Formats: sequence, C-alpha cells, structure tokens
Amino acid sequence: MKASDRYLKIVQWSEEDGCYIGTCPGLMLGGVHGDNEMEVYAELCEAAEECIQIYQEDGETLPEPTAKGYAGQFNLNVGEELHKVLSVAALQAGESLNNFCANILKQHISVHNAL
Repeated sequence: MKASDRYLKIVQWSEEDGCYIGTCPGLMLGGVHGDNEMEVYAELCEAAEECIQIYQEDGETLPEPTAKGYAGQFNLNVGEELHKVLSVAALQAGESLNNFCANILKQHISVHNAL
C-alpha cells in the first residue's frame, strides 16, 4: 500500500472547465485536470505521492488521512424552523424523523448520480 492510498481522491467532470478535475482534499491544495478520467486519476495519484514526499523531505507531519470508514451517522444542525417542518413531514409520512431525512437525502443524491 502506498502512503497516498490513505487519502481520498476525487475525479469529477467540470462543466465550467470542460474537463475532468482531480483533487485530494486535506492533502494538497489545487489538483490536476485533463480530458481523460483515468489519466486524470493516474496523474492525481502521482501528484499525491509527490506531495507526501515533499512533506517528508521538509520534515513536516502529514495531514490526517481523509479516506476512513464511515459510521453511518452524523450530526446536522438545521435550525428550529426546518426541524419543525421536517418533523411534521415525517409524521405525515408515517416515518421516524431519521428515516424520513435519510430517504430525502438518498433521493436527492440519486438524482444527482452520486449513489
């Protein structure tokens, strides 16, 4: 396993730039770009390794890796009014607030092709 394998790498199409953009949040600022998704990913992996090498050569501590397991829960502050609206909507749907909100998020993400 390479040191960079511990860091999340994201390659996605950018309509604004008209190309694929590759980033490694938490490890390096900026990223790489190109017309071929697989080539951008390969270049991103190389850039992440080079970034880690620079950290090590400079004697700096590496940032905490972002590629980690997920517990399936997180806290979200939505404000009193939205909390009330969501709670009422969940009751009307006959669901717990947790399931109601999770389903809304799943539907939203599915629509945007992220799941």
